[in-house]
Amino acid sequence: MDLFLICRDALENSLVTSLLMAMEAKREGSDVGVLFTQEALVAVAGQAFDWSPLLRDRPTRTRVAKKAKELGIPTHAAPTPGFPAINTKELMKAAKTAGVSLFACPVWAEFLELQGKLSPEITEIDLTTALKTIREAKTVLGTF
Repeated sequence: MDLFLICRDALENSLVTSLLMAMEAKREGSDVGVLFTQEALVAVAGQAFDWSPLLRDRPTRTRVAKKAKELGIPTHAAPTPGFPAINTKELMKAAKTAGVSLFACPVWAEFLELQGKLSPEITEIDLTTALKTIREAKTVLGTF
């Protein structure tokens, strides 16, 4: 694997950046994977993502969603009327379709009893595979 990203935080802004960077690297010909661990794994398993405090206000999130829509990034109307948001589920599907490998951290999948409960975009791997992937990756980056 050329680039391996580790997404730890359940922050939507972090997830979006990680997936968009991964998709662009894949488009440029790199073999790319993203490992979801800790809070991020809980969020991709169905809990809500949050936003960083300085990006959480309505005007900022509305501006981000508007720009994302202009760039072709999936968006949807959030539960609060008139408060658009990036559609993280569709973005994860788009990343998988683009060829980005999405993995569940085996340690946290077991701690949280998530085995067999994750969306089909997420590949469950064992600890040996996770460590091998990290060791063999040309570049490993933590959360954006």
